[in-house]
Amino acid sequence: MTLRNRGERGFTLIEMMIVVVIIGILAALAIPRFMAANTRAKQSEAKQILKQVYSMQRAYRQEHDTYWGQGAIAHSTAPLGFGQIQVEVILPARYTYTMVAAVNTFTCTATSGLLDDDATVDTWTIDDQGNLLVISDDANS
Repeated sequence: MTLRNRGERGFTLIEMMIVVVIIGILAALAIPRFMAANTRAKQSEAKQILKQVYSMQRAYRQEHDTYWGQGAIAHSTAPLGFGQIQVEVILPARYTYTMVAAVNTFTCTATSGLLDDDATVDTWTIDDQGNLLVISDDANS
């Protein structure tokens, strides 16, 4: 067995283990925050489509004196489900959009269970007053 000279440099096993533990702690703190930010970014699809539905429903009502779309549904396999009001759901859509409409009121709901790996469903709605509400927020679960 040889002894190290004082001039030799290197890391001991303990020093390397401490570095690995520190990196593990930092990763444990950063990964959940990244996943929540990723989910919030995916929610922007629903917000954008719902705001577009609101604008186009207002324009449709100006022309036809009623809101359109009682029971209409739009999603990735039926992207033109809201074609009557000129709203196209982008592909691949993560949400399913459902319209409930009457003469003087409408509500459009966006629902998705595909934002992350948990079973929480993400649900957003917009109404004829332009109120965009989160019913179930997957980013905060």
